[in-house]
Amino acid sequence: MHEAYEYRHIVGFEETNLVGNVYYANYVLWQGRCREMFLRDHTPELVQALAHDLALVTTSVSCEYHSELFAFDDVVIEMRLKELLQNRALMSFRYFRQNADSRTLVAQGEQGIACMRRAGNELQPEPFPAALRAALQRYYQ
Repeated sequence: MHEAYEYRHIVGFEETNLVGNVYYANYVLWQGRCREMFLRDHTPELVQALAHDLALVTTSVSCEYHSELFAFDDVVIEMRLKELLQNRALMSFRYFRQNADSRTLVAQGEQGIACMRRAGNELQPEPFPAALRAALQRYYQ
C-alpha cells in the first residue's frame, strides 16, 4: 500500500461512553482532525483562504468498526487519497491501535470533500488549489 498521512491520537476519558469504550461518533471527529492536521502540515497557506472565502465541505462520511478502543489507547489514523476530481476528493481512513511493536486495525472509513468558494450566501464549485492537489496526490492509494 502507498504512503499514508498519519495522525496520532491518545484516547481520553471524555471520548468514551458509560461502557468504557470509545463513543462511535469520535471516529468521525478524528477523521476531521486528521484532515485539519494534513492541511496544517502540507498547505498552511490555505488556512488563511479557508478563513475567508474558500471552503472544504464534507459531502459524505462513513466508518466501519472492527474492534473497540478504550481510554489511553494510542491510535494511529492513516489517511489516503482514493479519488480526486475537479473539485471533489474521496479520502480513505484506517484506524489502528498502536502497541509497542504492532498495529491492529480497529476501524476504517471514507470521507468525501468538495472544494467550494463562498459567493455571498452561496457556495460555488471551485477547483482544488494547486498546492492542495499536489499534497493530496502524494498520498494517492
